[in-house]
Amino acid sequence: MTSPLRVAVVGGGIGSQHIEAYRKLPELYDLRVFCDIDPERAQEVRARHGIPLALGSLEQVLDREDVDLVDICTPSGLHFAQVRAALRGGKHVVCEKPIAGSLAEIDALIDEERQAGRRCSPIFQYRFGNGFQKLLHLKRKGVLGKSYAATVETHWRRLPAYYAVPWRGRWQTELGGCLVTHAIHAHDMLVTALGPIRTVFARTATRVNQIETEDCAVLALEMADGTLVSLSVCLGSAVEISRLRFYFEALTAESNHTAYRPHLEPWQLWPMDEQAGARIEAALADFVPTPEHFEGQFARLHAAITGDGPMPVTLGDARISIELLTAAYHSARTGEMVILPIGPDHPAYGGWRPE
Repeated sequence: MTSPLRVAVVGGGIGSQHIEAYRKLPELYDLRVFCDIDPERAQEVRARHGIPLALGSLEQVLDREDVDLVDICTPSGLHFAQVRAALRGGKHVVCEKPIAGSLAEIDALIDEERQAGRRCSPIFQYRFGNGFQKLLHLKRKGVLGKSYAATVETHWRRLPAYYAVPWRGRWQTELGGCLVTHAIHAHDMLVTALGPIRTVFARTATRVNQIETEDCAVLALEMADGTLVSLSVCLGSAVEISRLRFYFEALTAESNHTAYRPHLEPWQLWPMDEQAGARIEAALADFVPTPEHFEGQFARLHAAITGDGPMPVTLGDARISIELLTAAYHSARTGEMVILPIGPDHPAYGGWRPE
């Protein structure tokens, strides 16, 4: 009999979606605590979801022996310190993006996880959609052939009302703009599908809102295998869309265009010819749909923590994301192309935020 992991969710907002996912997995997770610095919201969320206890601080959560896993959904600038505290407190950790504000911080968390003997899973729920998983399945089967190029568009609508929340749009508290907060999941899908990045050239701008951070960006990447990639982000789109398109030797694949669910079905798969189509159809014959989105990540995480499977998302995976952000911001500020990997001797290793 599988024992449920006892969970405390810290922070509202996206935390409510995490709670819904845990509730869909009652045999795997037991929601014990909701924590928020706003007492009224803490009690409202606790009552709405039938959670036994509401608390007002992370310190109170970490003092509890009946919590195995802490799920951090607080403003971005708090993540690093809170994840570190939770690991030092002997808890497993789930944390929303971005988990850190520099390569130095993510490397420190990798060391903290190792020393604590606990597991930390950064949130990248877009990996777990059956549309995207079909593409990964075909890649594992070896039927896609050479990768030529790819494009990722994250064109959303974020206007002044969105930025009325005090911590948004500020380097210190949000850690960055549209690259950090909005496009990070689609960009993670890109790297998950195509592998390591070799070079990054970027331009960023603040054109839609009166904020500190960027709300428009374009990036040109060369992947380690030679694939050429363009990434486009804009928060001033009248029609919200997320779209990923991959060009392989045997197949062109395109996600659905739903702004916040491009990883789910339907995906378009266009074989290059009849022979490629037959190989792709045969390769998909044994594809088995699995739980998706947050539920998909959390189901896999339980298996990993209890010893029945690999970690669905690791701090090493998050490091790849942080490295892309580091390279993009450094390129945008210097006008230079950045060659990866970025090591401790790089001027942006300690962070991309302006002084």
